[in-house]
Amino acid sequence: VNVFFVSIAKPTSEELGMVEELNFIEKAVCQNNGFFSYNIPTWFGTTKHVKPLVQKLCAHEQMLCSKTCYNSVNIAFLIDGSSSIGDNNFNLMLGFISNVVKSFDITDVGAKIAVIQFTYNQRIEFSFTDYKTKEKVLSGVQAIRYMSGGTATGEAITYVTKNVFAPVRDGANKNFLVLLTDGQSYDDIRGPATAAHKAGINIFSVGIAWAPLEDLRDMASDPKETHTFFTKEFTGLEQIVPNIVRAICRDFLGFKQ
Repeated sequence: VNVFFVSIAKPTSEELGMVEELNFIEKAVCQNNGFFSYNIPTWFGTTKHVKPLVQKLCAHEQMLCSKTCYNSVNIAFLIDGSSSIGDNNFNLMLGFISNVVKSFDITDVGAKIAVIQFTYNQRIEFSFTDYKTKEKVLSGVQAIRYMSGGTATGEAITYVTKNVFAPVRDGANKNFLVLLTDGQSYDDIRGPATAAHKAGINIFSVGIAWAPLEDLRDMASDPKETHTFFTKEFTGLEQIVPNIVRAICRDFLGFKQ
């Protein structure tokens, strides 16, 4: 809940004597930066102050009391839907996504989530603007259906860079891509990954089973050691969840410095 303090006119000496803390407003607002308090100098002509107050209420980016890695990120999950995955393992991947999502504050002015599935083709399951609550995102994840097909990871990275991240590139949130794959791509992954990095997208590579470690490292952002994850079994994805969340927060703090 964002609380705005609107004060009208100056207090009388009698009123001041009734107040224990004269700087109450400074302590009560979530940020003492002048945004969450508004002073109207007199009771006369108060209506002319409605518009500037409404403009404050509509300044979405400033409405966040503090920007953190939990409320100021765009996270896209690029998931391998190739034939080698299988239905059961695909559901484990969806469970991984859901568990990561649960850590973030998803609102229309907070964190945003997108999911894209790829084989030789790409399919946006939902974009950053589709769901504005955590509950709807989680429902959207559970509604995803397994595609099955080949593995063109490089083309998928290019697709996400141009079609998912480009529309939000100039926004205030920091951009992260979590890529999950269980095998080797049939196309070049280095060029598309480099282009994504240059576009300001931080990539985490999550490999399962037969995914080549060299490819995972080539796709991941620097430093490679903290952006590359691997598990031999799909059931091991659960243990990676807290590591991904911590890594996103660590990178977010690095962005802010």
